[in-house]
Parts: sequence; structure tokens; C-alpha cells
Amino acid sequence: MNTRQLYAPLMGFALLALGACSPTKEHVAERDLLVYVDPFIGTGGHGHTFPGATRPNAMVQFSPDTHLQGWEASSGYHESDSLIYAFSLTHLSGTGIGDLGDVALLPYSGVDSLKPVARFSKANEVASPGYYSVYLENFGIQTELTSTERVGLMRLKYELQDANRNLLLDLGHILQPNWGHKVLKNDLEIVNDSTIRGTYYTKGWADQHQMSYTIHLSTPADSMVLHRNGEGSRVAYPLALTDTTDLKLHLYLPQGTEPLLVKTGLSHVSPEQAEKNLAAELPHWDFDRIREESREIWRGVLGKIQIESQDQSVLKNFYTAMYHAHIAPFNYQDVDGHFRGMDKQVHRNARPEDGHYTVFSLWDTYRTLHPLLTIIDPDRALRYGRSLISDYQEGTILPRWPLAANYTGCMPAYHSVSVLADLVAKGLASGEDLKLWAEAGVRSSVYRADLAEKFAGTRELDLITRHPHFKETLGFIPADSLPESVSWAVEMAYDDWCIARIAEAAGLDSLAREYDKRGRYYQRYWDKRTNLMRPVMADGSFRTPFNPRYSAHMESDYTEGNAYQWSFYAPHDMQGFIKTMGGREVLEANLDTLFTTSSRIDGEKQSGDITGLIGQYAHGNEPSHHIAYLYNYTASPHKGQALLDSIMYTFYKPTPDGIIGNEDCGQMSAWYVMSALGFYPVCPGLPEYQIGRPIVDEARIAVQGGVFTIKVKNNSRANKYVASVKLDGKPLGGLTLQHSTLRAGGTLEIEMTDKI
Repeated sequence: MNTRQLYAPLMGFALLALGACSPTKEHVAERDLLVYVDPFIGTGGHGHTFPGATRPNAMVQFSPDTHLQGWEASSGYHESDSLIYAFSLTHLSGTGIGDLGDVALLPYSGVDSLKPVARFSKANEVASPGYYSVYLENFGIQTELTSTERVGLMRLKYELQDANRNLLLDLGHILQPNWGHKVLKNDLEIVNDSTIRGTYYTKGWADQHQMSYTIHLSTPADSMVLHRNGEGSRVAYPLALTDTTDLKLHLYLPQGTEPLLVKTGLSHVSPEQAEKNLAAELPHWDFDRIREESREIWRGVLGKIQIESQDQSVLKNFYTAMYHAHIAPFNYQDVDGHFRGMDKQVHRNARPEDGHYTVFSLWDTYRTLHPLLTIIDPDRALRYGRSLISDYQEGTILPRWPLAANYTGCMPAYHSVSVLADLVAKGLASGEDLKLWAEAGVRSSVYRADLAEKFAGTRELDLITRHPHFKETLGFIPADSLPESVSWAVEMAYDDWCIARIAEAAGLDSLAREYDKRGRYYQRYWDKRTNLMRPVMADGSFRTPFNPRYSAHMESDYTEGNAYQWSFYAPHDMQGFIKTMGGREVLEANLDTLFTTSSRIDGEKQSGDITGLIGQYAHGNEPSHHIAYLYNYTASPHKGQALLDSIMYTFYKPTPDGIIGNEDCGQMSAWYVMSALGFYPVCPGLPEYQIGRPIVDEARIAVQGGVFTIKVKNNSRANKYVASVKLDGKPLGGLTLQHSTLRAGGTLEIEMTDKI
């Protein structure tokens, strides 16, 4: 199916939305939505995004590497930099840990250096969806990047005609070498003067990572020199070798005025599969055609939600957030269905049209990104669920933060089950083997001694912690035995409730009852004296002394936060939670304290993820993301509406430092998208949303039933409070929107006021 056929329904929706608009008012649908996307948003501060060329959820993220070490190198790029070390084809978007940076290329001229470095200025840098361009000042080279799903395409214009035209393939390049990331070996084959292929093996956050590639040049090289640990020798090809040293291949190209084009196909399986991917996706050399195809694909994605706003900042933030919400997870599958599984073996997908995916930042994205997709792209949402189940079948446990066929074990609990439970709750899993899904949840919720033995001595051992063991044996996690005990406990309680919902749908009633019981284990941590979730010691007492402001990254009782931020987490049992704490009035008082108390964080090792503070609320980190909406469970929802207004207008800006914390593979952006529309999934796994404070004037969302329209009357910065809500002309009767209502299409009218 060609690109225009594939996206015709989406473009048709855009035209339908345009046809429904009043001719006297300017609408977003009359413009190219790409103009509102700025890939540089989030590249400054601690956003950790990258500006390079990619397609939605693609294997390739072709981007410059300007930052190689430290926290700000997580994506390989930072807005403050002025040097480019390479252009590599794989990158993480908005993470707090770095990896990838595979297959690094750098054009250069006029120097004979083992490792040249390019200089650039921001004024000569351009980025838009599917395209990146920069002028390398010290080499006089205009460098442009675009891509298909599995192939990167580079166009180089060497402007100094009398200078050498050179290209470096740096097979020793890596991101985050100071965090233990290293190249293990290279299989390299130089086929001829215009074709190079191989496999690049690394060890880092992904314990066993391999990336195969094939590189084709539009102009054959005059000669090549291969450097091994700095010692160079001219290449006579064909050449095939395996080497564990630092390899750098310099290609010397003939002088000329025609641009040089470089195609790089990727595969996680083999160089031969990379050749198949390249042949299928990019059999030609037409750079502008690929760039325009990418733009058309991104238009289709952005057009799933058409918004109107008088505020250009809202438009830019919203559509850039839509863009960032469609970068991860990455498709990990070749064009013919082959992929490398969590068992490190090669498999072929029985449903190749589904794709197989990696880079699920689940601790972050289960909260909003995956629920958003159930609305605007339910087929893709289900494909992600199937991919997680495939991971279970290959590795016998659901992943926590899978990266390139590796279990990283990053972050607490087992939130794959949240993604699965949300699909079940929203009727998207009716044709799936739900008993298998329940089995996967159960086997992922317990301590796995078999996997502890299997993963011994590897980075993947981080997946197997003893937190579930104590939950099973004691019903709580003793804080004097393990760190982050409170965070693990309350999040496992939610995940166990999710397993109960899957089991219930599968007809496994006794299992559902057991996991519903486990879902209430969070109550053991509630301390009525402090009105906070407090760590419990092995003898059953609360930790004393207790400082709710204290944070020590990876060492305290709370993950990337403190007691204030973690004391509002029981989204699956809000009525039980409210009863446990003593009533709605107590919840409201606790929320008031959270948002108005001092923002001081105590501790010399406090987590750098605690950013975007309003009192002790920390919007820069995900555990806080649902909290403002909890005012809907009190007598004062207007307080939450005012806070949401402040969060959206203060912590999201159309600037490089415009994301207040790590973007986290689309979660920070998905939060903005849904909150700007005016509703939010407080509890994925419940098919409902809480209405907050919309900041768009109007929105039209493509849903299964047609179009769901949101009209916001009297919207302004002053009018931040909800006066009334109507659905298809009738009062909604509260601030809860059902997913079935949304999916069916219709019109939601939200009237705003400046009165409380």
C-alpha cells in the first residue's frame, strides 16, 4: 500500500473537519499542521529530546550527536552544544538514561584526522518532522537527513570545491561511555567501493545489543582507510573481518559538484535483513521524495486531532506534543516480519502487519500515552499490547522498560499489565487470548528465582528484585530490607488490580478475587498521623524518624521523589482510599497541603527528577501527573482546574527548554495533549476520564464512531473554571466522561468562567 492510500482516511477526516467549520473563522485545518511542530522543543533543559529525522514509531531516528557523556547526553543532543561528533541512526527520546547511537557517520573535508569533529551554529540548523539540516562550518558541508521506517538517507553538499570530500564511519562511537556503555566488537564487510555492511555489538543499558546495517553510497569511493586503535591501512576489497578494537573507516570520495547521498538500512537481525529493508523501503536516491513522504505521514498522525486556539503557543505546544508522543515505542521488526526476541533468538511475527516493538518506557507511558492511543489509534494500541505479550512468550515475563531485546528492569512494578488491562476495559482485546494475558500478568507479579539464576551476572538481573517476594510473604515491603519500598508497594497494588481486571474478563473469578485483595495492600502504608504514605519496617512499625521532604536517588523509600509526591497513589480504589484517609475533606486538605507547602527538598542525594514544583507537587516526574485531577473527588474541583491551568501554561513552552523534566518517550507530551483537550485517565484500566481545565477553544478527534467534538465556551486565561458540561446538548451530570461515550462520537460542550 502506498503512502497516499494508507493515509487517505486521515486526510479525509481533516477535510471533513474543515468542511464543518464556519467560513468566517480561521481554523487549524486550513493550515499545514507541520508548521506547529518544533523538534527543538525539549532539547534544552532536562527534556532530553533529539531534533533529527524520524517517522512515527520507526526503527530509525537519524540525528546529530552533540553530547556524548552525562545526564544531558541521554538522547545524544543538547541545545547548548556547538560541536557534532557524528550523525547516528538510533536515539532515545526524553529518557533519563542513555544508550544507542548506532552506526555513526560524519562527513568532513580539508583535514586528515583520525576523529574529526564538526562545528555548527544554531542559526544554520533546521528541523521539522522527518527532516533535519545543519551546515558544518569548519568543513563547509551542508548536511541533510531524512528517513523511512528502517532506512536513513543523508544528502551532503560539499561547498568547498577544491577540498577533499571525506566520510567517516565511526565504529567506536558510543553514547554514555562514562556510564558503562561500550562497543564489544564489530563484524565488518566492505563489499565494494560503494557498499559497506556489518553488525555493531554494544553493552550498556541494553546488556546485549546488536545492530546490523548496510551502507550504500551514490558515488563510489576512490579509496578507504581502516584505522584499528589508531593504526591505519588502506582497504583492499572485498574485505570481511571481526574485530574488538576501536574501528574507524575513512572513505575518500572523488571531487565534484553533485551532492553525495548515503543510504543506511538497519536491522536487529542481520546485514542481509538490513539489505532487504533498504531494498523494500528505499530503492531509489530521491531525497526530496522521501522527505515529502515523511511529511505526509506526519500530517496524517497530527491530523487525528484538530484543535483551534487563539494562542500560537498552545498550537505549537500541542502539535509538538503530538509529534513527541509518536516517536516511541520503536518498531523492532524487519519488513518481512523477522525480529530479535527477548530470548535473543530470531523470530518471525505471525502477524507481520502488527510490527514488533521495543522502547516501552512503561513506568511513564502507561499513565497517559497508551490511554491516548486507545482513543486516537486503537489498532496501534492493541499492537503494542500484542508486542508485550510476545515479549512474555519469548522471555517468560512481561518487560519493564524493554530496550533492544533486553530486559532493563528499570523502575518499579510491572506496568505492562496496565497497558493490557486498559485494552481489556475499553473493549479492544475481545479477540485475544485473555487467559494467556492473565497468566503473563501473574507470572510477572511474583518473585522469579528461575530468572534470577538465568540473569545472574548480567544487566538484566535488575528485572528480578525481591520486592514482590516480600509482598507475597508479608503483605508489605520492609523498608529496612529494600529501598524504594513505598513506591514499589503502592504501584504493585495498582498493577495487581489490573491483573484482577484481566482475570475477570478471562472468566478466572478466583484469581480476580485474589488480585483484588492484593490491590488493597497500599492501605498498609497509610499513616493517619501524618496523612502520608509512610515506610514500614520489618517489625511492622513506621519508619522513625520520618522526614516527608527527604529524597535520596535510588536509596530512599520513594522512587525519584518523596513522601509528599507518593501519598496520592491508589487510582484504582479512590473510594477505598478516601475512606482509609478519613473522608473527602481529608483528601482535599491533603491536596491543599501538597500544593501550598514549601518546595524545599531535603537530602544531599535528592533526585534530579524532582522538577516542576508547585509546593511539593513535581510535574517534571510522572508520579505527580494524576494528582491535580484528584480534586474531582472532593467538593472543590475548581482547585484542580486552577492548578491545571498553571501547569500547562508554566511548565510547557514552545522553546528548547520548554519541557520541565525528561520527556520520557512521550509521557510528558501525552499528558499535555489530553489535559489541553480537557480530560484525563486518572486510572488506566477504568474506561473513564476525569474532566479538568481545557485550554483549546475547540477540538475534533477522529474516533472509532466518527468524530468527537469538544467545544469550549468563554475560554480565556481568566476563565479557568468549569461552569457546566453538556454532552450532545444535555448536562453530563458530573465531571466523569466514559470511554464508550467518547468512542461513539458526539459533542462535549464545556463552558468556562472566572467564578468559583
